[in-house]
Amino acid sequence: MSDEEGQMTTIEEFAAGFREEPGYLDYGRVGPLSATVLAETTGQYEILATGRFGSIEGMRREDERLRDAVAALTGFDTDQIVFQPNASSGLMHGLFGLTGGEVLLSAAEFPSITYAAVRAAQAMHVVTPTWLETDHGRVTPGQIREQITPNTSAVAVSLVDSRTGYLADIDGIRQVIGDRLLIVDAIQGFGVVDAPYGVADVVVSGGQKWTRAGWGTGFLAVSERALDHLTPVFSGWTGTDTTESWDEVVDPSGRARAFSVSNPDLVAEARFAAALEEIAAVGVGAIEEAISSTVDEVLDLADEYAIPVASSRNGEERAGLVVLEPRPEQLTVLSASLFNHGVSASTRATTVRLSIHAGTGDETLGMLRAAFTSYASAS
Repeated sequence: MSDEEGQMTTIEEFAAGFREEPGYLDYGRVGPLSATVLAETTGQYEILATGRFGSIEGMRREDERLRDAVAALTGFDTDQIVFQPNASSGLMHGLFGLTGGEVLLSAAEFPSITYAAVRAAQAMHVVTPTWLETDHGRVTPGQIREQITPNTSAVAVSLVDSRTGYLADIDGIRQVIGDRLLIVDAIQGFGVVDAPYGVADVVVSGGQKWTRAGWGTGFLAVSERALDHLTPVFSGWTGTDTTESWDEVVDPSGRARAFSVSNPDLVAEARFAAALEEIAAVGVGAIEEAISSTVDEVLDLADEYAIPVASSRNGEERAGLVVLEPRPEQLTVLSASLFNHGVSASTRATTVRLSIHAGTGDETLGMLRAAFTSYASAS
């Protein structure tokens, strides 16, 4: 996608839109708003605040804009895409909509997936979660091939695992599962991984992490096969093909809009669209390459200070997450060293997770080195 002058955005121009202070390495938790998104938000709220004649009605075009932006990055048609307030809502729509059989998934998946599967089973009594045995939470085509059964109707997986940083081979998974439904939670990779989304039947993501669009943003994309097989259990008055349906309740749409409950947050849609347009302008491949290069630098730093790395070093199995796993007695020391040097990261039970983005610069890497130095001295 080109800018107004017909020139592609460079990765340097894209990185210049990162407004966060140096030391921020926690995009897997939340991505601070980009400069573009902040400007879009300010402009949209100014329109909403003034209520100028015709302006509110004009804001309704943001829904089409958002679906166009998602389509450009996923390859799904716009009528196969519907806005969601978060990824979890999209997963609920997808898993509650299953009409029978077993859904194969790892119990180690981020809870948005596991809760949606179990709650669907408890409420609908038509689908059964089957727990996949994995290699430390990493879901691979080989494991699925070994554990899939004739009763399996769907497989659910994270594009990038939140704890291990592992990038799933969704193309390989598709080849293994045949015509069963493939449900992908893309939130830890959407916008920074050039993934083959077209092999999936259900793709969901939120915009508050790597796309840096803020909370309250997300989408659900569904293939034609999914539209044929999923029941829109939560389908509100906006989920029909009629403009308004006063005095009668009509059937849900046969398109993705069936999976909507009410009018979307138009400002949230504008924020998300602006973020995705910015990503499309520079290209996901360029962002992925920049992240990979900086991940290599972070891995070199970890090796230099003898900090064990639990996430994959293989470029084909990783995205922007680097997971450090020091000895248990040194975890607190590492976390404290990062905190004392102003490095934002996520500490879990046994690991520290660093999230590297295209805007991660030399000053942040210098702060990380200083934290590692303090850690090594204290250890």
